[in-house]
Amino acid sequence: MEIYQLRTFVAVAQQGHLTQAAELLHLSQPAVTAQIKALEEELGIALFERYPGGVQLTEAGKLLLPDAERILALSRDMLHRSRAMAGEPKGKLRIGTIGVPARLKLGPLLAVLRDRYPLITVQTQHAISGVVLNDVRKKVLDGGFYLGRNPYQNVNTLALSELRFCVAMPAAWADQYGDADWRTLGQAPWLGLSQFTSLSSITQELWRERNIAPKKVGEFDEEATLVEMLKSGVGISILAERTAQRFAADGSIALWRGGEIVISAPLQFIYSAEREMDPLIGMLREALREVWSLG
Repeated sequence: MEIYQLRTFVAVAQQGHLTQAAELLHLSQPAVTAQIKALEEELGIALFERYPGGVQLTEAGKLLLPDAERILALSRDMLHRSRAMAGEPKGKLRIGTIGVPARLKLGPLLAVLRDRYPLITVQTQHAISGVVLNDVRKKVLDGGFYLGRNPYQNVNTLALSELRFCVAMPAAWADQYGDADWRTLGQAPWLGLSQFTSLSSITQELWRERNIAPKKVGEFDEEATLVEMLKSGVGISILAERTAQRFAADGSIALWRGGEIVISAPLQFIYSAEREMDPLIGMLREALREVWSLG
């Protein structure tokens, strides 16, 4: 029985699907199938029942899954402890970033890491929240910034702050919509948002709360693009409070009811739950807590 077989067993059990497990493990589906078959032959029992839509644990599989998870946890802890004992921390951290770097306090964070851990190199990858979340789950990234509520149990979070949002509109629309009620706002065109960005789920949540279903114009995935569309008179959107206030100050856009906060969402740092005890992730969490003044 090999560790990699147990890792595959747990991944298939969690995903309920061979293809999805293969994607997370960076393996081909035939390789995943072969590992499960070899483990079942060694154990002398079937671990899964196959269905057209995926797989389910057998009763024996359900009983053995906690054992496999404990063995994997012990092996990870052993690896992390050995790395911690190896002396000066070193390695590469791949961090996913979103939105505006200043909002993430990215400069101060990288300065702290550089000063405290000179042998650690950092590589940043800019994307939108949904992409960062998926890359953290797939272990393409060591961690990343995420806006919204984390839906996955195998991803841990460190809450950084709460971002507040207000409704922004083209400057020329201020007379018509600046103090309008929600029913009237719902009849105006709104900027559509990519399903992978957390702004999409936040906007949908706002619409549900206000019982409106506006017509969406286009589909956009970056805050800078939303600002340009607002300046060009394309539609209404929500914007982070600081961004909205900055552009409203020069008159390039207008704010609904003077910038009233309509919804908020958590800004978090996310990383794989399997790496909770990893020294590199621990150093990163420590630096984040210092930069963000977290208790």
